Amino acid sequence: MRLHLTETQLVQGCRAKDRLAQKALYDRYKTAMYTLAYRITNDFGQAEEVLQDAFLKVFKHITSFKGTASLGSWIKTIVIRTALKKIQRKIIFEPLEDHLLPTLIDWGHTLESDYLEQAIQSLPEGFRAVFVLIEIEGYTHKEVANLLDIATGTSKSQLFHAKKKLKNILKNQ
Repeated sequence: MRLHLTETQLVQGCRAKDRLAQKALYDRYKTAMYTLAYRITNDFGQAEEVLQDAFLKVFKHITSFKGTASLGSWIKTIVIRTALKKIQRKIIFEPLEDHLLPTLIDWGHTLESDYLEQAIQSLPEGFRAVFVLIEIEGYTHKEVANLLDIATGTSKSQLFHAKKKLKNILKNQ
């Protein structure tokens, strides 16, 4: 059965334009990548478009995959860039003070994941994009700054204010 292909076999099959290997790769990563696209776009329809566009790019450029990172990381980068391009004209970064240092925020009691997900989705797009990339996906401020074409200080500031706003949203509910 093709569902248990190794990463190397998936890449080789996709490079050979084997439709079964492409489907196996898509099936393996579609859920995680759709979730990521949705977290960035905050729109189900746009997330579907991002997923489709990203996988078309994956299959078109699979020959450029060098294997220095995992296949999942490589696909994730494509999904993030595709999602950010999709919402780029909608993201507005609020002018904030760059000298603010992030502080640890006490989130209080344990939150249900659906409740927290809704609160994250209610953040303004600039805040949400930075928050998702750093706090959920594990990117550094420098990496986020490069992805979003902003200063590292802006990334730090946006994260600080995203956490502050998120804390207020959660406190008020």
